[in-house]
Amino acid sequence: MPEGTSWTTKITKAEPNHVVVRGYALDDMMGRVSFAEGVYLLFRGELPPPSARPLVEALFMASLDHGPGAPSASSARTVASTGAPLNAAVAAGILAVNRFHGGAIEDCMVLLGKAVGEARAAGKTAAEIAAGLVTDALAKKRVLPGFGHRVHTRDPRTARLFALAEEGGQAGDYVAMARAVQEALKAAGKDLPINVDGAMAAVLCELGFPPALGNVFFMIGRVPGLAAQAYEEMTTQKPMRRIDFTAAEYDGPADRPLDR
Repeated sequence: MPEGTSWTTKITKAEPNHVVVRGYALDDMMGRVSFAEGVYLLFRGELPPPSARPLVEALFMASLDHGPGAPSASSARTVASTGAPLNAAVAAGILAVNRFHGGAIEDCMVLLGKAVGEARAAGKTAAEIAAGLVTDALAKKRVLPGFGHRVHTRDPRTARLFALAEEGGQAGDYVAMARAVQEALKAAGKDLPINVDGAMAAVLCELGFPPALGNVFFMIGRVPGLAAQAYEEMTTQKPMRRIDFTAAEYDGPADRPLDR
């Protein structure tokens, strides 16, 4: 290698017959380390502690899919209907992730981080900080990221994520602050639930992830859903149809229990 052209990386080493990710042989992890744990390893440099593993898995499951009318899914289906390849349709769905769809996680992590930091510095309760935060937001007509949903009045994904966080001892100041903001909104006449973005934001803060990686967790979790939506569009619908996403009717299996 020419002098002065080398550089370093701490993530992956790939050499003949040997691939290492953060020090672990990739083939050694196959069948023993889950995909979600592998993602955690890539970003944090270590595997998640046993108590946090179910929560890390749940973060991706929470983002898996939300129907054909979700902005990312509708984008993927629209592009798929043009005859574009599957990768282009999925990419279109990912590009639709932004401030008001999937992209609120980062902003909510920043919000919760500042609020928790203020509470710790001032020796105030989460309720006191949340009340001031909500009052200020309403006065300035500013939307609080991570709260409110166009479909759910109580997001079932939020309840499950927080339950898993509590079971694993991972529900601390950030989860408490998210709940306090929800209660402060309700007290102010705005009954806005903590949506999945807000729940993921609180959990990711508890796990020590930086806000810049927040939206990545939504995107990684949503890719399979986008691929499924796009593939169904390609294989069951006419090309270039006028898609009314409000007219979609589910005809899959009826609700069934998870036997595991």
